[in-house]
Formats: sequence, C-alpha cells, structure tokens
Amino acid sequence: MEGNIVKLEFEALPENQGFARSVVSAYCVSLDPTLEELTEIKTAVSEAVSNAIIHGYERKGTGQIEMELKTMDKDKVYIKITDYGKGIRDIKKAREPMFSTEESREMSGMGFTVMESFVDKVFVESEPDKGTAVTLIKYLDTYYGV
Repeated sequence: MEGNIVKLEFEALPENQGFARSVVSAYCVSLDPTLEELTEIKTAVSEAVSNAIIHGYERKGTGQIEMELKTMDKDKVYIKITDYGKGIRDIKKAREPMFSTEESREMSGMGFTVMESFVDKVFVESEPDKGTAVTLIKYLDTYYGV
C-alpha cells in the first residue's frame, strides 16, 4: 500500500526549526495523534533539524535540509531529516548520551537521546563530508490498540 508522502527542502537556518515543527504537526493531524504524541514527534523533529544546523553545517547558515514525511498506514509515521554537511565520523559514539563535538557549555550532547526518548525508532546514516540522514519512526496509540 502506497502511503502519503510529503517532501520539502529548506535552508539550514535556526528559524526553520520552527517551520519544520509546524509542517510535521500539520502533516500528522490527519493521523489523529494524541496531543502527547504530536508533542513528542515535534520535539524529535526539532532535535534532528537542530543537529543538522549546528553540527552538519556548523551554524554557518548555508546548506539545505530535506524533510520527508511518510505514512504507510494510519498508525505509523516516518520522518527523515537529511543534511549534506560534514557528516558523523563515529555514529555509535555520537549516539552516546552526553557526547558532543562542541566544546561550549551550550551543548548537552543529548540530541540523539532526546530523539530516542520521544519516538519508537531512530536510524542514523552518515558519511563524513557527505552528510547525515536521521529517520524517526513513531507508532501512534492506535498501533497499540489504545
């Protein structure tokens, strides 16, 4: 069964983090998520976009972020956030809580941990100097029969 697929591309600017949250929220409304589920999805998307801006493009404000939203059935949403920035050299290390490549105290190193706590599955693909793709999968309450 083919699902509903939406693809968009936007500049890697901090103000577009809110735009991405709004788009994913509008997309998910037809799936009738709970308010908690919608908040969780938006938070995970916000983290993925933020990581692309801060780490992928090193806050330079240059580069594109692609977001693909897909549903294959009424109880599962796939969100893929892709950047073409510097990539991740060690994905396993980057996914460890508290790990950060930033030396400033601003960054907590909890981006992937936050994503993992708000969605059901997180897949990361990356290649140094070519970019990173983060796929988030969220099962909605209907999946669990709630």
